[in-house]
Amino acid sequence: MRIQNLNPDRNIGASSWFVEFENHNLLLDAGTHPKFEGKESLPLYNLLQGKKLDAIAISHCHHDHVGSLPVALKHFPDAHVLMTELSYFLVERVLHNSVNVMMRQKEELGIREYPLFTHDYLDEIASVFQGFKYNRAIEWASFQKTRSGFTSPTLEFYDAGHTLGSAGVMVRGAKETLFFTGDVCFQDQTILKGARFEDIKADVLILETTRGNRDVPAGMTRETELKRLGEAIIKVQERKGSVLLPTFALGRTQEILAFLALLMKEGKLKHQPIYIGGLGRVFTEIYDLEAHRAHRNHSNLQLRETLNLNVLDRKQIDKMKNIGSRIYVVTAGMMSENTAAHDLAMRMAGQENDAIFFVGYADPDTPGGRMRAAPKGEPFLFSPSGGELTVNCELESFDLTAHANRDELLDFVGEVEPHTVILAHGDDESRAWFAQAINQRHPKIKVLQPSPGEAVEV
Repeated sequence: MRIQNLNPDRNIGASSWFVEFENHNLLLDAGTHPKFEGKESLPLYNLLQGKKLDAIAISHCHHDHVGSLPVALKHFPDAHVLMTELSYFLVERVLHNSVNVMMRQKEELGIREYPLFTHDYLDEIASVFQGFKYNRAIEWASFQKTRSGFTSPTLEFYDAGHTLGSAGVMVRGAKETLFFTGDVCFQDQTILKGARFEDIKADVLILETTRGNRDVPAGMTRETELKRLGEAIIKVQERKGSVLLPTFALGRTQEILAFLALLMKEGKLKHQPIYIGGLGRVFTEIYDLEAHRAHRNHSNLQLRETLNLNVLDRKQIDKMKNIGSRIYVVTAGMMSENTAAHDLAMRMAGQENDAIFFVGYADPDTPGGRMRAAPKGEPFLFSPSGGELTVNCELESFDLTAHANRDELLDFVGEVEPHTVILAHGDDESRAWFAQAINQRHPKIKVLQPSPGEAVEV
């Protein structure tokens, strides 16, 4: 088995792995790097010139895992594209939105390479996307190779509990097995239940390490964080302030909406309009429509029916004389420029009655990350377009991660019993923690950390 890391960066970036497996070739994920623009954001597909590819398996529909799928298909037009049936309902909407964003950035930022693909090209390739149920063995190798006498390996998706449609990927051959975790959450969220990774054994494990640099404080649980968030929102409402919850459109938006819906049902929060982004509304509708297919809590909770959802775009924010006493659950989670979250944050930062509550990760180099770290009452550079801000509003962070904690992943390594672990999707500090912890607990397991572009034989 030969595995090549195509992520162009050592940190969390464009997830993509080229796997040569028993005479067949598979690409695991085809993401884009969230901090790079243009071709720099792409996996290192140029290293695969002359290679053939049988299939591409997508773990889930966040951009850092699926954002370059159309580009991968330009390199490998004959490859099959495999994903879960729930991701199948999401993927085209995610990628068409990417085209819209690239077109806007081409105009606003002058990125000549954009768009990297078009709406018309997406319509052309959509026919090769295939969606499968969890826990079904799929023969993914090409028909020609199978007829040539090779044994065809199988692929199976396991529910990863991270977001709708997320999966870990098991690859089984005649002699070898590989398991790729993708992004995984072992704990139940408000809507989605935790990962179903039971009884998984594999020779090689590609392991996400996102939270390797973070321990869980004693006494802190998802339940205690949700309780703290609910109480904080209620207090802001009592003083007639507004609340901004910057979220990612897929996953975190729906989890927060479900939490607000439950607070309203319990009478802890008054019924009121909730302002969301347009893409968040689209994914919320899919969460509702596919509730019967998902492994979730509150199966009968229909967010569109329970909540009075109002779509808010940037043009409306500019026209608002005041933002009122409202709750905003809008993209982007890191307050990127030219988003509703960015513009609302600029309006709210100086208002003492208002609050900005972070409920997910914000990279330190993004506007959200800079605001999160800013001392209260002191000017800081928010963004190039926004300039300097001073935070006088209430600012708080709540740990509602959709990623497994490091101790959970370390326990999972022991359950899988691989002879080799490849550390992925984490910064240097996170991967270093896992390397040391695995070596201490399981000294016989080989731990590898391939650099960008590096291939390892296992």
